[in-house]
Amino acid sequence: MKAFKLLSLIVLGGMSLKSQAQTQTNISLPLGGNAYSSLHQDSERTLSNRGIVNWTNPKEYFTAYFRVSKPGTVAVSIDGKPMVEGQSTLAFSINNQSKEISFDESKTFDGKIGEWIIKDTGYVALTIKGINKTGGKFPSIAGLFISGTALEGNVAYVKNNEGNFFHWGRRGPSVHLNFQQPENVNAEWYYNEVTVPKGEDILGSYFMANGFGEGYFGMQVNGPNERRILFSVWSPFNTDDPKSIPESHQIKMLKKGENVHTGEFGNEGSGGQSYLKYMWKAGNTYKFLLHGVPAKDSTTNYTAYFFAPETNQWQLIASFKRPKTQTYLKRFHSFLENFSPVQGDLSRKVLFNNQWICDDHGNWIELKDARFTTDNTGAKGYRMDYAGGVDNGVFYLKNGGFFNQYTTPRKIFTRTSMGKKPEIDFNKLP
Repeated sequence: MKAFKLLSLIVLGGMSLKSQAQTQTNISLPLGGNAYSSLHQDSERTLSNRGIVNWTNPKEYFTAYFRVSKPGTVAVSIDGKPMVEGQSTLAFSINNQSKEISFDESKTFDGKIGEWIIKDTGYVALTIKGINKTGGKFPSIAGLFISGTALEGNVAYVKNNEGNFFHWGRRGPSVHLNFQQPENVNAEWYYNEVTVPKGEDILGSYFMANGFGEGYFGMQVNGPNERRILFSVWSPFNTDDPKSIPESHQIKMLKKGENVHTGEFGNEGSGGQSYLKYMWKAGNTYKFLLHGVPAKDSTTNYTAYFFAPETNQWQLIASFKRPKTQTYLKRFHSFLENFSPVQGDLSRKVLFNNQWICDDHGNWIELKDARFTTDNTGAKGYRMDYAGGVDNGVFYLKNGGFFNQYTTPRKIFTRTSMGKKPEIDFNKLP
């Protein structure tokens, strides 16, 4: 997760969407930042920053998305000159109303696709399918030009690739819960329970349970047959290159659990990383426990523990020493992100069930209030498929998939008091 994305927990999450969106009557929709292939993981060859390219498989199709804030008409044409090989026919569809367009490399194409009536606000999905071709490839298309009365209000889409936003926009908005903590508490322990509902464990998802001022701890879907419990602590030296961190600023591993991999990470800030490969299951509830305590030598030690119902015991993930730091745990938060751009058209959801902190005197305090925020992708109004709040008495986060009902950022939610103080014997932890 990018360091600037965590900064958005405080700064960007509350920016007004009105201040970011502009009233307009037409847009240029680059497919490199707003379209997805039906093949998802196998789409990197056919969908790039240049849009649809090298498209040969007639079973593959593409869907582009943009969000309108009023009903009306949309007229679609191809933005720029498509690259055509031989003769081919494509079908462009909105709301199951399809328009077939013929392409011929020997003839000039005027770019016009057709017009549709949009009867409601929200996301519009435009699908592009290949019907037939005489050459080896279907046409390459960089973008679409869209106009009409439905675009007279605010329109949400990724406008360009400045700041690498084709990547961030296609990943979709990250969403956060910032737990409101009591003042003047030396919090040594941070406890959370996480449940990913069945069917929501989408590839590329990071369900981050225990976020704190200097790192994060949660679980990921890394591949069809690989899932991880991930715990990372940032170095106080600000860089994306872990090799450039001076010895005096490096994160030191103190201990690690059985079968836990430890190392360093970069490109998202830098620091110490650890993970356990564990095939956690959607529908089951997992417990996360973090210990953070300052030492006398201007360092702070952070230790992460994971409890799986399948094993019915606490497992040590890792313990790290962070230099130039002397603090108790603070800035408690959870987040949901998609780290796979090709999966950004799929929705995912997570439940956070029972949050507590324990101070340096052994007193447990329940955390029942949380502020919802989104990252820069949401704050810019590029994507608005983000939501969070309380669902059946517990906190939830949801993102991706281009759903229509979004949650206003910076709203504070209060969950039902569980009254279930964690029963943990700290002396028996591994």
